[in-house]
Amino acid sequence: MAAQETNTTNGTSQPADNRVVFFFDIDNCLYPKSAKVHDLMADLIDQYFTRHLNLPWEDAVRLHKEYYQNYGLAIEGLVRHHQIDPLEYNAKVDDALPLDNIIKPSDALKQLLKDIDKSKVKLWLFTNAYINHAKRVVKLLEIGEFFEGITYCDYSQTPLICKPHEDMFKKAMREADVGERWGDCYFVDDSYSNCKKAQELGWTTAHLVEEGVTPPKTPASKYQISTLQELRTVFPELFKKDAE
Repeated sequence: MAAQETNTTNGTSQPADNRVVFFFDIDNCLYPKSAKVHDLMADLIDQYFTRHLNLPWEDAVRLHKEYYQNYGLAIEGLVRHHQIDPLEYNAKVDDALPLDNIIKPSDALKQLLKDIDKSKVKLWLFTNAYINHAKRVVKLLEIGEFFEGITYCDYSQTPLICKPHEDMFKKAMREADVGERWGDCYFVDDSYSNCKKAQELGWTTAHLVEEGVTPPKTPASKYQISTLQELRTVFPELFKKDAE
């Protein structure tokens, strides 16, 4: 932790918030990959590529995969190379997902978040989704009360910035008010590339590789977990001493 500092606002001195920040990815992280939301989204994206770029299905799937691998989001490739309207894309893809029938609250997840010591830790959401989708998922999971903010990929701005670009991590740190204290950032995500980049930048990172998912040959980060509950073991310093 950084040394105690004082911020001055409206002429009054207030102690600076020197808590560490724990950044949580949303999709395929706060709810399981086995929910198949990613598969439904991939199908909608492929349909979008087919209709709006007039591509055969096989070419649409290939280009979708290429853009995802190159940029971290298919939409970034669409904006860069095809000048599509990202908000219109969001309406046809993310907002069209039938999440109400898929994502349900989890008592175990709520308890995990409740057991994190908020006197030491600021919980922050960190997603490549647009704000509409992020808020929708958090509402369905009933966990909004645990988080103090969210950093998302803003589809209304150009250029688009998303994980694993370094600028997206800097944006998250700026919005979470952690300054340049890279060592005070914790992170969990299911994406190999996102975790690898976070680790390189100095964040303490746990790569979530759900049971049934093939683990990477080379670990993305120092810590690799199969369930979020394992965060209690790998990051015990973030939890209340009397937490189960």
